[in-house]
Amino acid sequence: MSSPMKTKIDFLIERVQKQNPSANVKKIRAAYECAAAAHEGQKRRNGEPYIIHPVAVAEIIVEMGLDTDSICAGLLHDCIEDTEFGYREIENKFGTSVAELVDGVTRLGMLRYSKEQEQMEDLRKMFMAMAKDIRVILIKLADRLHNARTFQFLPERKQRDKALETMEIYAPIAHRLGMSRIKWELEDLCLRILDPIGYQEIVDGLQKQSDRYEEFLDHIKERISSKLNEAGIGHSISARVKHIYSIYRKMYAQHKTINEIYDICAVRVIVDSVADCYNVLGYVHDLYKPIPGRFKDYISTPKPNGYQSLHTTVIGRDGIPFEIQIRTEEMHKMAEYGVAAHWKYKQGLDKASNEQAFSWIRQLLEAQQDTEAEDFIKAIKVDLFADEVFVFTPKGDVVNMPAGATPIDLAYAIHSAVGNRMTGAKVNGRIAPIDSILKNGDIVEILTSKETHGPSRDWIKIVRTTEARNKIKQWFKKECREENIVKGHEDLDRELRANLLYNGFYENDEVIQNTLNKFSFANIDEMYAALGYGGITLTKVINKVKDEVGRMRRAAERVEKAEQLITQPQPVKKVRHSQSGVIVEGIDNCLVKFARCCTPIPGDDIVGFITRGYGVSIHRRDCVNVRINEDDKDRSRWVDCWWDEDLLERKCTFSTGLQISTRSRIGILSDIAVLLAQSKVNVRDMNARDLDDGYGVINVVIDVTGVKQLQHIMNRIKTTKGVVGVTRVTSDPHS
Repeated sequence: MSSPMKTKIDFLIERVQKQNPSANVKKIRAAYECAAAAHEGQKRRNGEPYIIHPVAVAEIIVEMGLDTDSICAGLLHDCIEDTEFGYREIENKFGTSVAELVDGVTRLGMLRYSKEQEQMEDLRKMFMAMAKDIRVILIKLADRLHNARTFQFLPERKQRDKALETMEIYAPIAHRLGMSRIKWELEDLCLRILDPIGYQEIVDGLQKQSDRYEEFLDHIKERISSKLNEAGIGHSISARVKHIYSIYRKMYAQHKTINEIYDICAVRVIVDSVADCYNVLGYVHDLYKPIPGRFKDYISTPKPNGYQSLHTTVIGRDGIPFEIQIRTEEMHKMAEYGVAAHWKYKQGLDKASNEQAFSWIRQLLEAQQDTEAEDFIKAIKVDLFADEVFVFTPKGDVVNMPAGATPIDLAYAIHSAVGNRMTGAKVNGRIAPIDSILKNGDIVEILTSKETHGPSRDWIKIVRTTEARNKIKQWFKKECREENIVKGHEDLDRELRANLLYNGFYENDEVIQNTLNKFSFANIDEMYAALGYGGITLTKVINKVKDEVGRMRRAAERVEKAEQLITQPQPVKKVRHSQSGVIVEGIDNCLVKFARCCTPIPGDDIVGFITRGYGVSIHRRDCVNVRINEDDKDRSRWVDCWWDEDLLERKCTFSTGLQISTRSRIGILSDIAVLLAQSKVNVRDMNARDLDDGYGVINVVIDVTGVKQLQHIMNRIKTTKGVVGVTRVTSDPHS
């Protein structure tokens, strides 16, 4: 064992003893010895001994204030996955509790951030592990936090993937558990990877103004402290500039530079009692003018994660606004450490705290039932990210809802029966539309009737919460099976006919069975019923049918062509040339145009379609229009064609389109334009647009000599920083 690591474990144990004198330090030291032996010879990407990582994770767990078993699990958390030291060895040496914690963290480490169906299953496993023992996710958060601190040693693509996963999953979970310290650090570390230019801009801006902010905040602290001392209120006061990601979000939302953002300073006052919190609020409003609408009382109405504090934004010197938070010491501990504060200061979760901490997890697990993958992923993001509004029932009960919630959401949050019998709503004493958006402080009365026939199908599109949406679907699933089957059958028939798939679906048992298998339906009535009550979307079923019908048609064509080859002599192609670059079988000197839907270029497998009055339209054989329209009626109008062999020698160019998927980054459009210029290709058109969640799309039309050159250009584009993928477009960008 090396001397430096000996010092580090000793330092860790000293911190444990100082924070929790009753901790079993002998067990912790034994866990370290086992981890050090198991990871002997292993290195991290930065060249350090691997054992540094488990010790760093254990240090974060100690800072959280978790118990001895959690610290041991932190030291051993990578043993099952990366070493020969397995579950049984850990259980025999440290007990079942430690072994299960290590096993739980190991399973979370195997989660794949990939396709929606897989991601839904992985998130479900994560929440099940959390519901079983919340310490599993706390240890995983500590593991992810230390890894985030060393993201810079990963390959660039992996840095961004891990940072995005952390920002979308782990930071929101830390927020939902009330662990603001870990949330803030994770967000700042990930922002440095995902938008290094934006991150550095804020850092530089804060650095330039650091002296001004320090003097400004010192003056505020001195003035408030002096006022509270006069009033005899015991307090401690601190001030800070808000963390970088918080400023970044404000700049992005308000389309401002850092020099135009003023509300970036915050002052925190900690007092002895709840009464003092409200007294301090009065004194603060005497000293500074409050901004209307910017006061929030999270003491009387705590956030779902247990956060309590008074927030007010006031105008300071020179008209600069700043936020003041007022709370007790116990509220402050809960704000900093969240669920972990129950171990740090109360030695574990009591029954009431356990119910409060896990209720939202159980709701998420319940929401997963009968939910499609993409809906579940959206629900996770709503439940983890959404801002809250607080509304009141006529009896004065406070109900917390996500921002954007409607009276229907509130009705189903109260009880399924209330939602199913709802006929209308009153907001602040007046009849309001059932799709109106609820605001903070609204008093909402749900109007019900025993004569009602249940919810409307339109409500599924109105509601904001997954809980309400699922309860509405469950009602239709349970109460209206026959009606659902009829509706689903009618809707599917209509879409099949619109897409010219009706015969292809109903005349082939294999197509029907493969479609049912894809969505795990036992029979076709089950699928009709699911379509009827909204359990699955028509689009998904139609897309699967298209794939199956196309596959069956192509298989039939291959058999037919094989039979023709056997029974008929192969015609000898005439050696002909064409000004257009394409030779059409059996037709000389015809007008040729290249289809905009698939933009074929030399090297593509092509086919021709004889149009009425416009010559022959050349398509790629894998074009969606070839698959859909090559039915019996038009079969005779499709003709074989091939590229002129002299074409490459003449260096003719053809236009084709590319779609480039990117993560939003300043300068990425110019980088791709420069790359195309260096490749010496003519760019006919280029445009870009932003999508949700920090992604974007760039469409470009270029002239190339053939598939080989195009593939070379696509490969070069894929190496550009921020590019997620490159595909050929399936339709004309100008159409």
